[in-house]
Amino acid sequence: MRAPVSAVDMICQQNDMPMHQMHQTAKSVRKPDLVILPLNSACAPFEDVKGSKKGKQKDDVKNDKKDDTRYDTKRKAHMDTNATAKPKDLPWKDVLACIEFKRKTPGRTKGINPPPSSYTVKDCVPTKPEYLPVDHLEVKVPEPSPSQTPATQPAPDSAFAVPSSGLTASEPCQGGSSSKRKATDPLKSAAKKYKTDLDDTDNNLDVTVQAGLYAAEMFASNLGVNHLLNIIVVDDVMWIWYYDRQGVLQCSGINFIQDLPRFMVLLYALQRFDLHDWGRNKDFHPVQVEGKQCHEFKIKDEELGEVDLLLHTSHDERVTHYGLQGRATNVVPVTSEALTKKYGNFQDGMVAKIFWGEASRTSEPEILEKVKEIAKVHDSVRGHIPELLWHHTFTNPTSAIREALGVPDPTTGSRVLYILVFRKLQIITELHGKELFDVWYQCILCHLTLWKEGVYHRDVSPGNLMWYWKDGKRIGVLNDYDLSSLADDPGPRGNERTGTVPFMALELLTLAGQRGEVKHSYRHDLESFMWCFAWISLRYKEGVLLPRGLRPFDDWATLGAVACGKEKLSFLTDRELPARLHKDSLMWEFVEDCFDVLDIHTFNRRRQRQSTKRAGKLINSKESESDIDGFLQSFRNTESWAALS
Repeated sequence: MRAPVSAVDMICQQNDMPMHQMHQTAKSVRKPDLVILPLNSACAPFEDVKGSKKGKQKDDVKNDKKDDTRYDTKRKAHMDTNATAKPKDLPWKDVLACIEFKRKTPGRTKGINPPPSSYTVKDCVPTKPEYLPVDHLEVKVPEPSPSQTPATQPAPDSAFAVPSSGLTASEPCQGGSSSKRKATDPLKSAAKKYKTDLDDTDNNLDVTVQAGLYAAEMFASNLGVNHLLNIIVVDDVMWIWYYDRQGVLQCSGINFIQDLPRFMVLLYALQRFDLHDWGRNKDFHPVQVEGKQCHEFKIKDEELGEVDLLLHTSHDERVTHYGLQGRATNVVPVTSEALTKKYGNFQDGMVAKIFWGEASRTSEPEILEKVKEIAKVHDSVRGHIPELLWHHTFTNPTSAIREALGVPDPTTGSRVLYILVFRKLQIITELHGKELFDVWYQCILCHLTLWKEGVYHRDVSPGNLMWYWKDGKRIGVLNDYDLSSLADDPGPRGNERTGTVPFMALELLTLAGQRGEVKHSYRHDLESFMWCFAWISLRYKEGVLLPRGLRPFDDWATLGAVACGKEKLSFLTDRELPARLHKDSLMWEFVEDCFDVLDIHTFNRRRQRQSTKRAGKLINSKESESDIDGFLQSFRNTESWAALS
């Protein structure tokens, strides 16, 4: 057994104080009862209160480690005085785990049994319940108001957005003989409506949802986190919850009064965790640059030797992810001596895209290689795709722990970490009028050629439509291929639910579409382009996002897939906007013309399906090139298209 890890020196710190964090423009407020964090991080808030300077703190830590007596004195002083005090402004980035306590659950009438007179080591006796059900608190949770920001996904106005499969969408498993829940089980609230704002001060929140929100905060605060642990305590029973980007695992409950020996072994093990055991990535090293938190990353590369990346994770232009499972895409400005030496300086700089891709999918770098080959022979693609400068795939799949624990189907949904470095691009929402239309149309032409050549993008959203300057002209770029697929991929891909909900085609937002019963076709992606144009032209004025109350569709970003589909269908049908909202006459005319085309095609397809069924024939869902070209041409034929061209 290894010795306790002095570099961590785990401290259980009472909290129950508001902890704040910014997510793009939204501010979260959480109040975990107790947090586990390194001693120096636990001491820092109290030292700051006394007036000590943070710049001096690093030197103090070094001296403490040289002088064991002084370090022990510091630890004892904190435990005697501050460990049970309430700290102010604890940073989420330092928190290793949260512990949330709840009193007796509804319906439980028996009190807590007193401890036995002596303890003997014996076979584990499962607690009742053995697993903590997510729905043990039957509460009504209010729907979010328009001013609230969703807790499970970033606003789609950011540069990269999450897939439609959210963390609260699936049914939990029923639990069995295994001491772990199934690998793919997400969290689900008992209530039919989910509280999605960034404030958990409502005590009626299910404790499992509270713990999940704490995990989301810890993930969002620190780019170098692979997995997390939280502990939930209800009466005299505790459960360990393990979170990573594949899903959530829960251990059997431990009665820390009746089964004290096992609880002591657990504490003994946690005391010996190093930062990697707590889930920190060994390759991402936190550093301070000009007073701002950054992460340093260095790795050997066959071509370049050593590649150095300085990830500016506190930069104002960063795009972060808030949630538990899925791709968890983060995009941050990056600088690199090695890459600058190879490529020279880019006027707008470089960005790093860090995300957890599905291990079973064709990787984004592989797809971009295919796209690069297509660009060599097609002008509509050449220059209209992102320039991948460097990439690295980590070799620690999330399935590893599930395989070690014997979790059923451990590789289902397994994810691996990727880091990709690109030339920085500009976002399409900065544009308006004919400039917007021109870049948007260039992206459509690039997408069209790639689709015909067997590269299916399948995640068209404003965040994936970019541009840059070349020879005095704006060049549109179709970005973000981590949800794309290739025509020659092994296994079925066409019926997967991929996309960003507010921009997905209506047919994919139906119950049948969400069950995977609708094949994702070209017309679905082209429809997404139309929703993107409507979103940008009605929510932005001359490239600036309008304030809340003066822009439509805010609720689309917080609704589930089917509910959002119904809202979009209502808008498509009625086309009603309050008079106070901004509408450019030509842009609105174009949006209406596009929706008219969608209406006509939807009606014609429905009629065709009905006549095919009545004739007893099989419905052919395949699209020919003439079908694809004809669908796009129907939009080109509108008067407003000609006016904007």
